[in-house]
Amino acid sequence: MTPERAWRKSTYSTGNGNGSCVEVSLAQDALVRDTKNVSGDVLTFSIPAWRALVSWIG
Repeated sequence: MTPERAWRKSTYSTGNGNGSCVEVSLAQDALVRDTKNVSGDVLTFSIPAWRALVSWIG
C-alpha cells in the first residue's frame, strides 16, 4: 500500500474560483495537479527539474 502524499496549494491561488489553482506534493519527486481536478492528470518532475522550473519562473 502506498502512503498518502501531502499536497499543498500554491500561495498564488486566490480562492476566487478562477480555476488557476495548482497543488504540489514534494517527496522523492515533485507532483503537480489541478486543485479542481485532483483525480485528473498529474505532472511529475524530478526534484532538480522542479527546482530549476521554480527558479526560472520566480
